[in-house]
Amino acid sequence: MTTTTGEHNLAVLAERSLERLGDYEALFFEGTWHTSGEICDRSARVAAGLRGLGIEPGDRVVVLMMNTPEVFVSYHAIWRAGAVVTPVIFLQTPPELRHILEDSGAKAAILTPELLPLFQGSAEGLDIRAIVVDGDGADGTTPYADLERNAPEEIVPRADDDPAALLYTGGTTGRARGVVLSHHNLWAAGSGMQDVARASDTTRMLLPLPLSHAFGLNVLVAGLHADRRHVSVMQRWFDAKGWLELVQEHRLETSTVVPSMMQMLLDQPYQDYDLSSLVSFGSGGAPLLPSLREKVEKAFGVVILEGYGCTETSAIVTASTVETSRPGSVGKPAAHAEVAIMAPDGTVLPAGEEGEICVRGSGVMLGYWNSPELSAQTVRDGWLHTGDVGRLDEDGYLYVVDRVKDLIIRGGFNVYPRDVEDVLVEHPAVAAAAVVGRPDEESGEEVVAVVQLAPGGEATAEELIAFAQARLAKYKYPREVIVVPAVPLTSVGKINRRAVRDLVRG
Repeated sequence: MTTTTGEHNLAVLAERSLERLGDYEALFFEGTWHTSGEICDRSARVAAGLRGLGIEPGDRVVVLMMNTPEVFVSYHAIWRAGAVVTPVIFLQTPPELRHILEDSGAKAAILTPELLPLFQGSAEGLDIRAIVVDGDGADGTTPYADLERNAPEEIVPRADDDPAALLYTGGTTGRARGVVLSHHNLWAAGSGMQDVARASDTTRMLLPLPLSHAFGLNVLVAGLHADRRHVSVMQRWFDAKGWLELVQEHRLETSTVVPSMMQMLLDQPYQDYDLSSLVSFGSGGAPLLPSLREKVEKAFGVVILEGYGCTETSAIVTASTVETSRPGSVGKPAAHAEVAIMAPDGTVLPAGEEGEICVRGSGVMLGYWNSPELSAQTVRDGWLHTGDVGRLDEDGYLYVVDRVKDLIIRGGFNVYPRDVEDVLVEHPAVAAAAVVGRPDEESGEEVVAVVQLAPGGEATAEELIAFAQARLAKYKYPREVIVVPAVPLTSVGKINRRAVRDLVRG
């Protein structure tokens, strides 16, 4: 049992940040300012409330919330209580959410009231000790306000290598797998992101992306490393018109966006707003087409700073700054990360040659939850094998070329083809299905399915799309289905994804 508090404990980092920067208006949300001191005090009270509900060090606490200040408070509170933040994106379907609840063994959940029906439909019969609702709940739930009535307690000791977060990312088997990140993992990655922010000299940020993933955690921790006061303006969810209004009102300098958001902003009458304060956009999580990048930079007068990372690396591996941005590149490795391009036999390749992107450093995960074999396959000799193909130039800039894995990134969300294929073949008229991503200016990639019908089977593309839509999270279902005589296969009978991609993109 851990008895000491590590130097990189995230709850300690939060207290030191408040001591260093003082109490100031740090977060603006839907008409109200929230100070750094207020967030810290509320988190200390909520932490005591969680302990009063029986939450013990190491317990997993699911956070299923839309963007609100309570997400920040909850993350800090969970760490202060010695527990493990388990964020869940609110777009999950009941089966997907139930898998996460079962697999994680979550002991508690914190919800926004709109998501209570989804949670209740997914958690039936599970041994979850406490359900906390930020607002009006139901019988058997605890109001968030009740937790805040507790007197603050001291930080529960945790070591640097104790788990701080358990994040679920899609799996090729059709089931999401948990990525375990330690206090030190997130501390290091947040420090790396803060270094980028410092170099870019921006202090006023708009946050439209969900905070329920590794990048959201990274943004929060990066702010705790800051040596100057940073102001964040947050949207409950992205709204293009509201985004433009907030930039104008608060003279914001930067925002994290994905390609689909950029396209929606271009579709607005953005010329009617004073956006002269903007300096940069941070782009990651989805491929950015050069044509869209050029349009956005010209329209908004910004530099788009692309980065690269994954959940297994605590989100950030490489990043660009305003001074070092190089079109086509995702930047140089952050201070906490080392990147090598490797051949299939593990040989490190020289600059200019393409191979698998491998990462080592203090941001690399502890491992996959309850999956020692998969962990050993993914992290070998200290190097995390990402499955992505890339190259480094002579100056150390990384270029992502392709993916060995079949992952599709649509609008910043990961879509694994197997998830979609398994659903499509449940349709009685479908004999086989293959799913790939197609470059799309709005979404980064669009999900497209190639389907082979069973003998005598009849189904239109529209019927198959509707079938998948009813069974998958809305960012996963295919927007296009192509019916073909036969799904292309390799010589050993596996889906020939290269041929499928050529068919779809041709």
